[in-house]
Amino acid sequence: MGPHPVTVRHDPALKAFASDNYAGVHPEILAAIAEANGGHQIAYGDDVYTEALQDVFRRHFGERAHAWPVFNGTAANVVSLRAMTAHWEAVICAETAHIHTDEGGAPEVTGGIKLLTVPTPDGKLTPELIDRQAWGFGDVHRAQPRVVSISNTTELGTVYTPEEVAAICAHAHGLGLLVHLDGSRLTNAAAALDVPMRALTTDAGVDVLSFGGTKIGMLYGEAVVVLNPEAATGVDYLRKTFMQLSSKMRFVSAQFEALLSGDLWLRNARRANAMGRRLAEAVSGLPGVEVPRPVQANAVFAILPRDVTERLQKRFRFYTWNEATGEVRWMCAFDTTEEDVDAFAAAVAEELA
Repeated sequence: MGPHPVTVRHDPALKAFASDNYAGVHPEILAAIAEANGGHQIAYGDDVYTEALQDVFRRHFGERAHAWPVFNGTAANVVSLRAMTAHWEAVICAETAHIHTDEGGAPEVTGGIKLLTVPTPDGKLTPELIDRQAWGFGDVHRAQPRVVSISNTTELGTVYTPEEVAAICAHAHGLGLLVHLDGSRLTNAAAALDVPMRALTTDAGVDVLSFGGTKIGMLYGEAVVVLNPEAATGVDYLRKTFMQLSSKMRFVSAQFEALLSGDLWLRNARRANAMGRRLAEAVSGLPGVEVPRPVQANAVFAILPRDVTERLQKRFRFYTWNEATGEVRWMCAFDTTEEDVDAFAAAVAEELA
């Protein structure tokens, strides 16, 4: 009997604006997986692809950087933060941070990490906002602040500049705190600002990075990247403890090499960001649509009449961000085309009419 091909069960031409996680895999990354296949390689990360991966990450993040591939972004964040904190210590983050709002309590439940949240107007922390939770040092009744965690881009689609990250790091380090960066969309932030990724991380003083690959074209895989070796301990062991040690790690590492060894990450991020700008421009002039937040990368937030949203969601998948205000979020991905954006914007106009 011959092979049984998978039945294609979806329309490959259909695009959504719900999440960049909806996108498929970039063809260059699929090719890299195929090239890494065949024969046997040592399991659990002792393969030649994972060994080569360290050089790839060091080219982007400096000679002291060390990367540990994991399966997903929640794990990258939890492993990073657990490696940076003792059991009596806590993490300061924005109230809108992904670790607080969208990880099912994993930092607290699985990681045993206390989160100290701060309301922000735009998803971004500042030295002044950090000070709202950076207190109680030496008080046995208070979880001891130890890490400041920021996201770039933020959950509200805003972007920290290198100067803003450096100011946070300088302030945090002055208080004896470490800095973690959730970089699930770091590529989008770097592309938006046209700066190297190390300008937003290593050079600004970030200690540990969760680096995202899935949203920018990989099949699966993120990485814990320790930029300051003094800031994190036991990542090797914690990755296994938190069930994130891939046995066939060569296939994760080969993806990262395809993404990062050339400019694929930048091409993909620039495309996603450009489509975000195009979408914002296309809908901003429509009566009945408000774009309440700056569009700085690949996320567009809009406020629509509720009935319009309900009809539109039957044609295109996207998420309601705030039920009370009617705010929705539209995400563009590396494979979003101008035609996709124009078709969606036309649908918005039709439903408004």
